[in-house]
Amino acid sequence: MRRALAGIALAVTSMVALSFLVPLALLVREQARDRATTVAEQRAAAVSPVLALTTRRADVQQAVVELGSADQLAVRLPDGGLVGAPHAPEDALERAVRRRETLALDTADGWVHLQPVVLPRDRVAVVEAYVPAADLTRGVAASWGVMALLALGLVGGSVLVADRLGARVVRSSRSLKRASLALGSGDLHVRVEPDGPPELQEAGAAFNTMADRVVDLLAVERELVADLSHRLRTPLTALYLEADRMGATESARRVTEAAVRLETELDSIITAARTPLAAAQPGGAATATAKPCDVSEVVAARLEFWSVLAAQQERPCERYLTPRPTPVRFAEDDLAAVIDALIGNVFRHTAQGTAFAVRVERERRHVLLTVDDAGPGVADPGAALTRGVSVTGSTGLGLDIVGRAARATDGELTIGRAPLGGARVRVSLALVGGG
Repeated sequence: MRRALAGIALAVTSMVALSFLVPLALLVREQARDRATTVAEQRAAAVSPVLALTTRRADVQQAVVELGSADQLAVRLPDGGLVGAPHAPEDALERAVRRRETLALDTADGWVHLQPVVLPRDRVAVVEAYVPAADLTRGVAASWGVMALLALGLVGGSVLVADRLGARVVRSSRSLKRASLALGSGDLHVRVEPDGPPELQEAGAAFNTMADRVVDLLAVERELVADLSHRLRTPLTALYLEADRMGATESARRVTEAAVRLETELDSIITAARTPLAAAQPGGAATATAKPCDVSEVVAARLEFWSVLAAQQERPCERYLTPRPTPVRFAEDDLAAVIDALIGNVFRHTAQGTAFAVRVERERRHVLLTVDDAGPGVADPGAALTRGVSVTGSTGLGLDIVGRAARATDGELTIGRAPLGGARVRVSLALVGGG
């Protein structure tokens, strides 16, 4: 922006300077020429009274010398004699005598003024005033130099002022950009000092207002999440009571384990929600510092959990877990939540008895986690990946959680058609160290 403003100032000031300086330079040259020719005409006119009194060569010579311009004045006497050295062509002198008219003409060496003087008895003398070419342009070069320096000063000053103004605008814009990037990366305390033109000051003030509003909304949302999570403890307590009533059975054990896991998750949610916003990290920060875990091992453990429900609903389950290590920098609990969200979608959105398959494959830089089913598939994958949007009566958050987890590990989430005929949901997670 600074370069653009400086370029505009340079172009505009240069055009303005040229539009004034070119005519002014021509005017200076014409004035210098007019001044020199006027002086020459005055000298020629000063000789005319002398010729009216006498045409003696000695007297005319004395008059020319007294005018102090013997080399620039010449007189052609009526008898054809010459005083001084004429510079006008012979035909011009003859024309001035014959026609008795004043002539002004340019020669190779300068400018000549011929002034005829009519004497008694129809005699004609001609006074010649000569101006050398150097006198016609005396002082013009110096004047042009001064004007050129003045123009350069004006152009340079305007460019400097434009650059300073542009620097102020750029500084304010960059400050607003840095603050926006910082806010987007999770720094909720970043603010800008409104500076620059009024428009940028208004933008800075609006940014600060927006940042304050975001902090307030996040605080309200986190409190709401904490309160809602805490309210789930009541039905959780009821699950514990039901498990106690069931006695020492396998079903009671599974219910108790599920309740303990649910309670742990609720405690984590409440703790995270109660954490001050200043200490909160953006979505990928926790993942970046998480202890690596093996995808195949976590998938195997979660399939063991879901296999009981699959057996009850008579769902065939095919699995393939690569024997190669699949370490990803992702918290084990978070990865388990991703796997549960994918498999849970199969159980929620397909009829009982629908087959599904889970595969873990390793590529060069990523590990692929694929969940296929033989259900109806996903009619609108784009809508399914939109947070909070669902056409099947669910919350619409499951796949969004999976997608954010994939992006946090430099991976991606894709939805397509599975070989079983239903939906294929594939998550790629970056391997630790790039494989």
